[in-house]
Amino acid sequence: MRYKKPVSVLVVIHSPALNILLLERAAHPGYWQSVTGSQEDDETLISTAVREVAEETGIVATPADLVDWQQSNVFEIFPEWRHRYAPGVTHNTEHVFSLEVPRGTPVRTAPDEHLGHCWLPLAEAAAKVFSWSNRDAILALPQRRHP
Repeated sequence: MRYKKPVSVLVVIHSPALNILLLERAAHPGYWQSVTGSQEDDETLISTAVREVAEETGIVATPADLVDWQQSNVFEIFPEWRHRYAPGVTHNTEHVFSLEVPRGTPVRTAPDEHLGHCWLPLAEAAAKVFSWSNRDAILALPQRRHP
């Protein structure tokens, strides 16, 4: 069995007006989040972010399009998802990025991963996500975006 690396990215996708793109997890209806995903093999973190954005939303971005916050969060992996990781792995390190896209950018979610998507104003998006690290990143976005 090939285990997931306990290293991931969180990419907060937003419009210039700070509307936030959220995705609803297929495996957990009602769980909303920004783009997330695990690093694969020898991939760089920015490459992981670019790949996950394309896989989960259909949005094609380049490394230069993303803002690397140079911030990481460590959190406990939910017990129901630990079987994806090597035995004994209980925590994940998540690296935060953001991506500004034009208003009206088409989104195509991966049906095996997500039930759908929505765009919400910043405060509503922060209140809707299930992850504290996602909430905190959304709330910090006004200070972290491109100047």
